[in-house]
Amino acid sequence: MLANQLKTTALLGLLSGILVLAGYYLMGNEQGLYMGLAFAALSSFGSWYYSDKAALAAYQAQPIERSQAPELYDLVKRLSDRASLPMPKLFVVPTRSPNAFATGRDPEHAAVAVTEGIVELLSPQELEGVLAHELTHIRNRDTLTQAVAATLAGAITFVGRLLSFGALYYPASRDDRRGGNPLGILFLLVLAPISAVLIQLAISRTREFAADSGSAEITGNPLALAGALEKLESVGRQIPMNGNPAMSPLLIVNPLGVEGLQSLFRTHPSTEQRIQRLQAIAVQQRQNSPVASY
Repeated sequence: MLANQLKTTALLGLLSGILVLAGYYLMGNEQGLYMGLAFAALSSFGSWYYSDKAALAAYQAQPIERSQAPELYDLVKRLSDRASLPMPKLFVVPTRSPNAFATGRDPEHAAVAVTEGIVELLSPQELEGVLAHELTHIRNRDTLTQAVAATLAGAITFVGRLLSFGALYYPASRDDRRGGNPLGILFLLVLAPISAVLIQLAISRTREFAADSGSAEITGNPLALAGALEKLESVGRQIPMNGNPAMSPLLIVNPLGVEGLQSLFRTHPSTEQRIQRLQAIAVQQRQNSPVASY
């Protein structure tokens, strides 16, 4: 757990550093450093405050009350109490594609959304595992981390495009420091946006492993989540989840699998890896149980 948190913090710091460096190359002087810092701060604040509204709107999620889905509501309430979390707002996404996500700037302003398809597909135990996974994201404040990472990555890409526009319409003179470092410009135009996306996705993959472990802790049944993941990937490939691709790291599974070098662009670890880790947790739980010890 601590290793994952340290890795996430380091990756977020690296993203912010790229944005600050991008500001320097854009302006060509120390003012660019301050601009990059300001841009990073404003981007992070915006993603912190508005991330839930953006994610829910991207998937057309509709709020539901207990009277509309009492079993689902009571299940989330029970799991929230186990995780020592306030009850999040509940939303349903009107699609047959099976998926779920959590969002919100902190546990007091959190929301959990499930699709109509996931409620129909999974058994009660499997759905419990998925919901515990999403509540772990809230408990670990991954919803904020992922929103900030996505916003910083987008800001880096925006600055690169801004430099492209400036280079095209306002070419720098020899005396202008902006034109004095072609390697720096190449970094900002090409390498920085690619690096930002890779870092963002690495953060997402790290947080998914941690949320899987949290689900196993809350439910005491890691194999239920393993079974859910297997079903979600199989059916999800047949019924894609429509929405803003930038929000896909929030989903519990991304049905678009990739292999080889393209796996660097995964928003999630492979389902096979996640299932293997959950199976290992199940073995460890059995070994540590009082019955096994007896």
